[in-house]
Amino acid sequence: MTEIADNAAEAVASVRDGATVLMGGFGNAGQPMELIDALLDAGATDLTVVNNNAGQGDAGLALLIKERRVRKIICSFPRQSDSWHFDEAYRAGEIELELVPQGNLAERMRAAGAGIGAFFTPTGYGTQLAEGKETREIDGRHYVLEYPLRGDIALIKALRADTVGNLVYRKTARNFGPVMAAAAQTTVVQVEELVEAGQLDPEHVITPGIYVDTITVLPQPTAGRDA
Repeated sequence: MTEIADNAAEAVASVRDGATVLMGGFGNAGQPMELIDALLDAGATDLTVVNNNAGQGDAGLALLIKERRVRKIICSFPRQSDSWHFDEAYRAGEIELELVPQGNLAERMRAAGAGIGAFFTPTGYGTQLAEGKETREIDGRHYVLEYPLRGDIALIKALRADTVGNLVYRKTARNFGPVMAAAAQTTVVQVEELVEAGQLDPEHVITPGIYVDTITVLPQPTAGRDA
């Protein structure tokens, strides 16, 4: 059964030190900022974070890195013009980076949710990203073996949910949210609106409620919506 948390702090209360946390978002778009802020306040540390990038500016994931709560980050785009907190921590040797091509990142989580043991991909073959990994030639093309990427908990953002956990996303929030929800042992979602079961058009549901454990409603003004 999906639980409805009264606030963000209650929603992330189960996150423990050393957890692997899958964080939704495509850059800042769709990033569950309020859940991340609550995680920061809760004090969990030594985290492994999986995200599309390594935080931006002085909000969300960037603040977790600034406060040295993140031991390791697995992402596709660690360096940007406003990734100064990651840059500082990395140069100081205070955070570990696992760089994963964006398609591989998504597919590794999808594989975890689908129960796939491993898969071969051409992406990364012949580069440093393939060092130490098994490779194979298939039909004249070279591939790298990649393994599923699972999380202890996923923190994601959706536009709307019903009381049994079915989710509808808004635009780019959909990029990583669905695969993360399926790849995590526990999925926590912040939404702008909660409706009764049966009020969502089934054709619009992207993440079925079976993957969702906790929902908290955090309405946002229209002017502050992400892309």
